[in-house]
Amino acid sequence: MGLVEKVTSVLTGEGRAGEPSGAVHVVDPSSLNWLYITYNTVEELVRVNENGTIKGAAMSGYNWADDLTFEVDLREGERFPDGEPLTADTVKRSFDEAMRGTGPHPPGTHFNIDPRTSCEVTGERSLRFHLPEPDGLILGKLRAYHIMSTQFWKEIGFGYRRNGNGEGHW
Repeated sequence: MGLVEKVTSVLTGEGRAGEPSGAVHVVDPSSLNWLYITYNTVEELVRVNENGTIKGAAMSGYNWADDLTFEVDLREGERFPDGEPLTADTVKRSFDEAMRGTGPHPPGTHFNIDPRTSCEVTGERSLRFHLPEPDGLILGKLRAYHIMSTQFWKEIGFGYRRNGNGEGHW
């Protein structure tokens, strides 16, 4: 079997016998490899394009109801890799889980959302964030809050079940 056929077989699963088994080990000496893995396996409400402009990702739009109330609408049809629909409930769960952390965000405290902030589900695809004080950087901060599927929280999480906190030790 030639290289092209081998790559095609790996990518399509053709010729694979049985179910996948074992573990995938990523060997990457970059100190930023966790960022590349995270940003390519989870979802965020917003992303940043190559020019540094914040754009909606899972979020289709937003509105400031007042200085302390930030409303978000989610894109229709968004799904996690395991097929679960991305809904307001999954966003709230991920937000609440992330807010359990006691340490600063790894790239810096400027990514931290005030811990007094709360998230309210207002519809299947809509949420309302209640801020304790005005925060004009909330869109940028939401870039650093990752949305994971229910399966992630049940099976992996950030170590809360195993370690009692989400501060690492993976």
